[in-house]
Amino acid sequence: MTGKRKRYSAEFKAKVALEAIRGELTVSQLVAKHGVHQTLINAWKKQAMEGMAGVFSGKAEAAETSHQGEVEKLHAMIGQLVVERGFFAQGLRSMSIGRRRELVEADHPRLSITRQCELVSISRSSYYGPAKGEPAENLELMRLIDGQFLETPWYGSRQMTRHLRRHGHQVNRKRVRRLMVRMGLQAVYQRPKTTVPHPEHKVWPYLLRDLTIDRPNQVWCSDITYIPMRRGFLYLVAVMDWATRKVLSWRLSNTMDFAFCIEAVEEAMARYGRPDIFNTDQGSQFTSPRFTGLLTAAGIRVSMDGRGRWMDNVFIERLWRSMKYECVYLHAFETGSEARAGIGHWIDYYNHERPHSALGGRTPAEAYEGTRDQIRLAA
Repeated sequence: MTGKRKRYSAEFKAKVALEAIRGELTVSQLVAKHGVHQTLINAWKKQAMEGMAGVFSGKAEAAETSHQGEVEKLHAMIGQLVVERGFFAQGLRSMSIGRRRELVEADHPRLSITRQCELVSISRSSYYGPAKGEPAENLELMRLIDGQFLETPWYGSRQMTRHLRRHGHQVNRKRVRRLMVRMGLQAVYQRPKTTVPHPEHKVWPYLLRDLTIDRPNQVWCSDITYIPMRRGFLYLVAVMDWATRKVLSWRLSNTMDFAFCIEAVEEAMARYGRPDIFNTDQGSQFTSPRFTGLLTAAGIRVSMDGRGRWMDNVFIERLWRSMKYECVYLHAFETGSEARAGIGHWIDYYNHERPHSALGGRTPAEAYEGTRDQIRLAA
């Protein structure tokens, strides 16, 4: 008996995508609620955001293609059919679903996984396995890993595994490494060729070495961190003024992409103007041409930390440490709205009430506004 590929209606996809964009639920919660694999949720969210941008772009689809375009399309279809005929040569029709799943080649040079699944009559979610969120045990391990990483950011998966075992957790390195990758954590020590940069993403030089930073809007910095929830997790990005430590804007998201980073920067620029330099790490969200293009178009110089150099962006790393110990770890946030309210309340406290020793006992907001007022008077 062959299984039928599970199909989702356009209305269902739109509903799930809108819930993902709204950000009230983590991806794990959306998986449990709708029974859809997290890969599909991420893809639908991305498609919805790109589709909405297209609605307002003023570009209409071409009514018809030229004769030459039709010819090229037919040639492409013929080539595709030749490839697919070779794919079918192994006699798939009498095979079980398990055997068909084994025949899908993840690195096939011409056929995507989606197309291969269509050809062998299985759903893509069947190929990737049943839809599951992280179990409670893994979520607890992720909280422990996150807390220890704040204390010892030089711990890689091997040392983190030893630490967890010493505290009674029976885990192997493969599991710890997978969880650290999912959380976006990487040890800070230097290693040769740790990652291969995206061929289309430019890595910008670090501009802050030996630079005296003593005024607001001279340098802004940004970073992303993992926020543990009662069920699942979210990602938080913040934009900070380097000289005064003031948090200028922030955003929460259930997926780690460049869109919510761009929203945070746009809000900061709308409220506070433009910095001379904007510093980030080399994460793909920040090296994206969409992100760096926003900065360069505004006349902002882009600076990026050296790989594994967390000290190059140390002030925002200290912000994450304070936030997690004073807010996130004390509250088991259930929903995105709870996390947004709780983190927003703490950031208001941090900006306006929490005195900072490096600022002479002033709050970040007092230092930011006071220094700007002095600059205006001097001008």
